Amino acid sequence: MDMFKILGILIKDRIKEAGKTQKVLTANNHLIASRMGFHEVSTSTCSRMGMIILQLKGSPGEWTMLEKQLNAIEGIELQNMTFTA
Repeated sequence: MDMFKILGILIKDRIKEAGKTQKVLTANNHLIASRMGFHEVSTSTCSRMGMIILQLKGSPGEWTMLEKQLNAIEGIELQNMTFTA
């Protein structure tokens, strides 16, 4: 049975938390199949809040470790979806 995982990351203050978040994502880049990021409020202004959506690959145990590392960062919120085929 194959499992597919989508992880959503809400960064509440990009100025404070983006560097820490990026460090964790870079260390775990082998688990990231695709990544989308959003932070625009309008065409002329960037928001301090940002959102990243990840499609993960690898094993559920590795996903759990990534989530623990991200949850250790104050100022972010995680949401996830897991699909089984």
